[in-house]
Amino acid sequence: MNEIVPQVGAWYRLPDGKTFEVVAIDEQDRTVDVQHYDGTVEEWDLEAWTDLSLERGEAPEDWTGSVDMDKADYGAGFDEEPHEQWANPLDFLDNSEE
Repeated sequence: MNEIVPQVGAWYRLPDGKTFEVVAIDEQDRTVDVQHYDGTVEEWDLEAWTDLSLERGEAPEDWTGSVDMDKADYGAGFDEEPHEQWANPLDFLDNSEE
């Protein structure tokens, strides 16, 4: 029986090494919705949650697992992952004081 309380946005690891994120908690129905790294979504009841042998985990550095992408999907000529190419929207603001 684990003592870990599920939190939305937190990552957890099962004994087999698989990781998942809690994406929703329904207190009324007493369920926890989780999304595995491969994008699979499951709903567990809170009783099943307490029976799990798990530990807190870290979000994976490779975010592409749940969206089923690889470097070929980024487009020709891109050496970086898309999120590394995004411009900072604040760079386009006029910083002059009037």
